Amino acid sequence: MRPASLPLPASGAPDSASAGLVPVGFGTLRQDDIAISLQANNVLVKLIPLDESVIRVLAPDSYRSLHNLYESRRESIGRSAAMHGLKQGHVWQAEFIGLAPDARFVPGDVTVTSAGREFRPVDMFPLTTGFGQQRLQPQDRQRALYLFDDAVDVTQPLTVTMGSERNTDWQAILQTVEHERTQIRARAASKPSAPRS
Repeated sequence: MRPASLPLPASGAPDSASAGLVPVGFGTLRQDDIAISLQANNVLVKLIPLDESVIRVLAPDSYRSLHNLYESRRESIGRSAAMHGLKQGHVWQAEFIGLAPDARFVPGDVTVTSAGREFRPVDMFPLTTGFGQQRLQPQDRQRALYLFDDAVDVTQPLTVTMGSERNTDWQAILQTVEHERTQIRARAASKPSAPRS
């Protein structure tokens, strides 16, 4: 089962036009440009939705890294989505960075508010071996993929909270993403076509 929000790109991606996606390989943004960041209890948290419509605006190496990360867990995510009764689900990368000795974090204490509804991850897929310890030293990093409900809509403003901290930057990030989409379409249109054999 493959979430429809994460179609498999191909060279000259035919899915780009049909799904309204920009082509792969023309983005210039960094992951930090589209990350939602919060700081709680000496831990910096960065969250990135892995929807193709979002990550295709990244520079090629960053896009490939996140896309391949999702692909590496695709089957497990698909099974979990089916088990939780989701049609597609939305997958986000969560990164926790320690800012002080023995900084603690609660992985499930992340809430995304979308269209007035609150959502917590329905499942988590650790990417680093120490994720379950929920403790960080300065500059330690722990990462996981989070599976959210179908109803989380990354095309609209979102609020992300962790503990008492909240972030409403997604609306501004969306403006950055849309501007980059316009630039990508212009770059792709100006790229010389390969000669036909």
